[in-house]
Amino acid sequence: MVKSLSGRIALVTGASRGIGRAAAIALGAAGAHVLCVARTVGGLEETDDAIVKAGGTATLVPLNLKDFSAIDRLGASIFERWGKLDALLGNAGTLGVLTPLAQLDPKVFTELMDINVIANWRLIRSLDPLLRQSDAGRALFITSGAAATHRPYWGGYSMSKAALENLALTYAAECEGNKVKVNLLNPGAIRTAMRAKAMPGEEPSTLKRPEEVAPLIVELLSPSNTRNGERINFQN
Repeated sequence: MVKSLSGRIALVTGASRGIGRAAAIALGAAGAHVLCVARTVGGLEETDDAIVKAGGTATLVPLNLKDFSAIDRLGASIFERWGKLDALLGNAGTLGVLTPLAQLDPKVFTELMDINVIANWRLIRSLDPLLRQSDAGRALFITSGAAATHRPYWGGYSMSKAALENLALTYAAECEGNKVKVNLLNPGAIRTAMRAKAMPGEEPSTLKRPEEVAPLIVELLSPSNTRNGERINFQN
């Protein structure tokens, strides 16, 4: 089997479960060495086992994305060990609480912005120099259809995802003309814990599994991908 990403270094946030876990496994199977970032060590170890089983390798990075100084140190550590980063998947996110805007707890709002927006900006700030050291740096951020809607009770999450989209697309515009390509991916309704929390009455068997979107993520993080500044929908 030809491993299309052999010799490449990929970083995945939220790699302990859901889309992040599936993407990390698929990237490892394609030959990339995967830097798996998440808060839970147990979940990371399970992802690592799955990557090894798929024939890949990984480095586990237990990290809370609200620890912004740790994100800065992460970039320095990657530079010292590998000198570059070939692919970044900004997948980690939080739903917050579905509630009227007037009743949204300030602490919940702050956490939404910290994880869904500021952490991704800090990742860009820390990792952009490393992506530029790659012969084909690729960055992909997971967004949501909620970013473009104005649905009651979803305001906190929707605002954070809209801000993430603006952030990512501005970064993409700044990368025009160089070797780094930046895109957004809206996976649609996927069978994840976050989806179950948001839609508790939904039948999970009617939803696509995270493993089904993983091949597209690998494609968008591959050197062969030339798309930049696009918002890509996995499901219509």
